[in-house]
Parts: sequence; structure tokens; C-alpha cells
Amino acid sequence: MKKEFPFYIKAPVIMLGLVIAVFILSVLRDILVPLAFATLIAILLNPLSVRLERKLPKILSIIISMIIALLVVAGIAYFLSSQIAHFFDNVDAMKQKFTELLYTSQAWLEKTFGIGTKKQVQMIKEAANNSKAVIGQTLSGALGVLSVVFLIPVYTFLIMLYKTLILNFFYEVFSAENQQKVGEILAETKAAIQSYIVGLLIETGIVAVMNSCALLILGVPNAILIGVIGAILNLLPYIGGIIAIALPVLMATVSFDGYTTQLLIIAAYALIQFIDNNLLVPKIVSSKVQINALVSIVIVLMGAAVWGVPGMFLSIPFIAVLKIIFDRIDELKPWGKLLGDNIPTEHLGQLKRLRRGKNQLAKNT
Repeated sequence: MKKEFPFYIKAPVIMLGLVIAVFILSVLRDILVPLAFATLIAILLNPLSVRLERKLPKILSIIISMIIALLVVAGIAYFLSSQIAHFFDNVDAMKQKFTELLYTSQAWLEKTFGIGTKKQVQMIKEAANNSKAVIGQTLSGALGVLSVVFLIPVYTFLIMLYKTLILNFFYEVFSAENQQKVGEILAETKAAIQSYIVGLLIETGIVAVMNSCALLILGVPNAILIGVIGAILNLLPYIGGIIAIALPVLMATVSFDGYTTQLLIIAAYALIQFIDNNLLVPKIVSSKVQINALVSIVIVLMGAAVWGVPGMFLSIPFIAVLKIIFDRIDELKPWGKLLGDNIPTEHLGQLKRLRRGKNQLAKNT
């Protein structure tokens, strides 16, 4: 007979397991982050590689697939670098405008809150010292960045090369009666990740075009660069959209007098966000796994706390895979429902009370 442990025993064990898992993820960050990105890239490139394998050897098919992906990334990087070069064309005028805004802000803070200029300078210096510490940590991890650049292609190639070996491991590690569930989970995970990433790339391209067109119409300097950066930030659910609005507003503030342009930017970006959330995401992204907004925000923040910015991008595919697994295991189905976007109209307590009421009424009659 299967022994059931009470909740007060299971809960601490689950919490301890989560703490250990988070600790391991944090300690092995430099190894697991490039491995996670490589896994996503390998899943994305798998259909192209399989199609090429019909006419070419497997290794050559993988190499060609990776070269195509690298050429696309290099093209995007060249485009962004050319736009960044134009960013410094009007840097002197922006510096002058920023200095004027700084003096105006200092006077307003002193008049409104009574914070003197010296105190403001001291606060800015303290913030700058904290920023230097963060920058120092980032620079000290420069070797880690270089290793990621080299590790991701190597990991991707090896994962695609040993795909069959890895899949056979997942089948063989579970008992025969569970192999059907394992196959369903693997197939659904691959399909969900592929549809999610491809849809996300298409959505990002459309949002970048809409952002850039809106900023060009409003005459914001470096409109294309800011529009593309805003579209990339939009990949972060709910949080990135807010940050993306701040960039063009800041650029307009240091470039124009008054606040008309800033208000028009906010209105344009609000319209773009509405189109994105109500038309592009449901129609284009069309992920097979829908995660609710509360879980999305929490998991993005947790990903940032454990793995930084890469964790924010990896958190949604990670939680989507977990939901697929939870939905296939009877004991974990409540967790899958908690992560999902289907909102029940009534909770179980209300249903039980209604059933008791109906039973009582039936007995009385």
C-alpha cells in the first residue's frame, strides 16, 4: 500500500528541495545559462537540421543550420551597431539639454523637499559608487561573457549531434508504463518551445517596426535604435514594456522643450501595447502553454534574482516546460492549473456547499 505523508511533513520537504534547487541554479549559473540558451536554440534549429539531413550528412546539416543562425544574428548586430553610431551625432546638444534639466531638477527638489544642492550631489555620488561596484562585478565576469559566446555554439552543436542519445536516456530512465507519458511530454515540450520562440521573434519584429515608425513620425532622435531596443525589452512580460516606454520619453525630454512629445510617445506606445497584447500575442505567438499574468511576473522576477537578465528571458520557457510536466502527472495537476491561464468561475468550496445544499434539499423532499 502506498503510504501518504501528512501535509506538515511534505511541505517542509518541498521547501527544502526548492531551496537546494535554487542554490544549485545560482552556484552553477555560468554553466547552466549557456546550456539553457543552447537547448532553446537547438530545439529551434532542429526542424531545419532534420530537413537538411534528408540530402546531407547529419554533422554537415547541423553546421549549415548553425551558420544560417549566426548570419541572422550577425546581420541584426550589424544593424544595431550602425544605429548606435548615429546615436553620438547629436551628443553635445543632448549634454547641454541634460545639464539644463539637471539644474532645473535640483532647484525644484530644493524648493519642494528642502534638499540642498550639496545633499543632492552627495546622494548622486553614493549612487555612483554603488553603480561602480555593480560595473566592477560585471567587468570581473568578462571572462564568463566570453565563455558564453564560445560555449553556446559548442553546446548547441553537441545537443543537436547527441539528440537521439539524450532522447533515449529520457525514455529508458523511466519504467515502461510511463514511457508513453514521457513521449507525450517531450513532443509537447518541443512543439511548445518552437511555436513560442518563432512566434516571439515574429512579434518582436512587428513591434520594432511599429515602435520605430511611431518615433520617426514624432521626430524623436535615434528612433529606429530606440524602437528596436523597446521591442527587445518587450520580450520580458509586463516589465519590459514599462521600461521600453521610459527610453523614448527620456530621449524626447533631453531633445525637445515642453512635454507634448512625451505625452504623444506614451499614447503611441500604449496603442502599440494594446495591439500587441490583444492581436499579435494571441494570433502569432499562439503558445500551446498559457501562463497566467501573476505567475509570469513572479517567475520573471525570480529568474532575474537567480540568473540576472538571462534568467528573465529564460524564465517563461522554463515555467512552460514545468506546466507541461505538471499537466501530465496526476499528483501535480493542481500545480499545472495554478500556473495556467484558465480562471474557474467558482472555487471548490462553493461547489461543495452547493452539492451539500442539493443533497439536503433532496433528503427533505
